Amino acid sequence: MSDLAELAQLASEESYLKALLDTVSDRLKGVRADMQVALDASPSIKQVAATLPDGTEVAKICLTDPKPEAVVTDSDAFLAWVREAAPSEVVRRVEVITEVRPAYRAAVLAQMTAVGRPEICDKETGVIDAVPGVEVKATRARGHSVRFAKAGKEAITAAWQAGHLTAVVLPELPEESEPIRCSRCQGEDGPFTGTGPDALCDACARPVP
Repeated sequence: MSDLAELAQLASEESYLKALLDTVSDRLKGVRADMQVALDASPSIKQVAATLPDGTEVAKICLTDPKPEAVVTDSDAFLAWVREAAPSEVVRRVEVITEVRPAYRAAVLAQMTAVGRPEICDKETGVIDAVPGVEVKATRARGHSVRFAKAGKEAITAAWQAGHLTAVVLPELPEESEPIRCSRCQGEDGPFTGTGPDALCDACARPVP
C-alpha cells in the first residue's frame, strides 16, 4: 500500500471514530443530565444499580453530595475582622491593596469548615468569635459517579458487540474496520473519489483518453 493510500485509510478511520465518539459523547451528556435531574427529584435515593438487558449488574450510579465549606463572601468584612483579631496576618502587597495572608485565610476557613459554622474558638481563652464575611455552604453542585463492577466494562463491551444495547441508542461499532475498496477494480490503493459503494480509486476515476 502506498504512503498516500495508507494516509487516506487512516484519515478515514480517524474520521469514523471521531464521528462515533462525538455521537456517544453527546448522548452521554444528555443522559447524565437527565440522571442528575432524576436523582435530585428523589432525595432518598443515593445509588442506583445499572444492569444489562439480561439483568447482569455492571455498575452503580452513586450520588455525590458535596460537603459545605467555609468561604469568604464579603472580603471587606473578613479583612476588618482579621485586622482586629490577628493584625499580624494582614499584609500589603502593593501600596493600595491590603489583604489577609493566604496561609492564615486557608487555616481559619478550614477550622470553620470543620465545625460547620463561621466561628473561631480562641485556643488560649476558649472564647468563640463569630467571623463576619464568611458563610459555610456548598461550593459546587451535586453530581454523581459511575462505579463499575468487577468486569463490568467487559460485560458492557460484549453486550454491545452482540447487539443487545440497541435499545439505549448506542452506535454499533464494527469489530474490525473494513478497508476502503474501489467499486470498479476492488483495489485498496487510494486516494478515492466518492464514498461507500460508489468509491473509485484515482486511476479508475480518471476520464478515458
